[in-house]
Amino acid sequence: MGFSVNAGLLDAMVLSVVQNDDTYGYEITQYLRKAVDISESTLYPVLRRLQKNDLLETYDKEYMGRNRRYYRVTPKGNEALEEYRVEWQAHKEKVDSILMNKGADDNE
Repeated sequence: MGFSVNAGLLDAMVLSVVQNDDTYGYEITQYLRKAVDISESTLYPVLRRLQKNDLLETYDKEYMGRNRRYYRVTPKGNEALEEYRVEWQAHKEKVDSILMNKGADDNE
C-alpha cells in the first residue's frame, strides 16, 4: 500500500533535490525513487512545468561526448520551495495529529 503524490508535492520534492546540487533528469529520478514510485516519463513533464514557471533553469554540459541537460533552482524556485516546506510542515502536523493518535477522543 502506498500514498499517492500530487503535483504540488512532486514539484516540492524535485525542487528540493535540485536545490542540493545541479543535476540531470535520470539522477533526479533515481533520488526520488527512494521515496516514491516515479518514472522518467513522469518526471520530465514536471521538469518542463517547473522550468516554464521559472522555478528551474537548464544548461547543457558535455559528458562522455554527449550533452547532458542539467537543472538548477532559480531564485523564484528557492522562494517557492520555502513556501512548499512551510505548507508541508503544516499539512504533516495535521495528518500526524490524526494518524499518530493512539486512541479515540474522549469527547463523547
